[in-house]
Amino acid sequence: MTSFMLTETTAGKISAHLTHLRHQMGAPAVGMVLTLVVVCEERDQYDSVRAATEAAREHPSRILVVISRETDEVNHLDAELRIGESTPGEVVVLRLYGELTQHADSVVSPLLLPDTPVVVWWPGEAPAVPAKDPIGMLAQRRITDAKPAHDGVKLLASRAKGYTDGDTDLAWTRLTPWRSLLAAAFDQPVGKVKKGVVEAVEGHASAPLLAAWLSERLGAPIKVTGSAGPGLTAVRLALPDSEISVTRTDARLATLSRPGQPDRHVALARRQTSELLSEELRRLDTDEIYEAALKRLARSHRS
Repeated sequence: MTSFMLTETTAGKISAHLTHLRHQMGAPAVGMVLTLVVVCEERDQYDSVRAATEAAREHPSRILVVISRETDEVNHLDAELRIGESTPGEVVVLRLYGELTQHADSVVSPLLLPDTPVVVWWPGEAPAVPAKDPIGMLAQRRITDAKPAHDGVKLLASRAKGYTDGDTDLAWTRLTPWRSLLAAAFDQPVGKVKKGVVEAVEGHASAPLLAAWLSERLGAPIKVTGSAGPGLTAVRLALPDSEISVTRTDARLATLSRPGQPDRHVALARRQTSELLSEELRRLDTDEIYEAALKRLARSHRS
């Protein structure tokens, strides 16, 4: 991998150096399918860049990492450029100082790949309304993560009001294997669900989203109760004379139980951030199911 440092630079100089490095290495930009903008704190940049780079193995990208540093320093921009065999596409780490931290979009905009989608990911704290954020406005897809928040459930509920097509949250992405398994439980007619419960460690941001999705799909009240964890541990759906359940006690293997059928053991491991990000980069259209679940969560949170 080739790494190049530019201090007190400009977006124009960064773009020129990227072109020079590509030609030097014989690595054209035509293979890149999108621009992924990662907005994070300095303390999160290593893990965030690693996750984004791993996701780029499936979705070759120009990865722009935006880090706002000291606001009381003289305005300047430092950049680190990385291109190489171990980096699918390109990585540009941008460190902004002074008033430039308030105008990150003006730095990012000239570096976006032309005629390709733009995705913005906030691994940590994100704007209250991502679509109204200056960088968020550049993107077709905006990815947040409620998990690190002090109250992820409250944060998700608040996002419903400002929801815009293209918004999503990794708290929802973490539910994909659970939703697939639960949908499979209804492959055969089992009767109408009367009520249900989602069990998870207290404060788990994904649990109420899963309950909201189930309520929306099944037309039945689904509540969330605490468990010893780790993470999500069970979903129990009451039928007129029996129960459907998915239970997971070790964060790796789940048991699906349905009336009249033998228990089915299914791998249901907790996934790495890079896997979650890869999943979200596969779809750049509106996620209407997430929107419905998010808005139902917000209604239940208010009541």
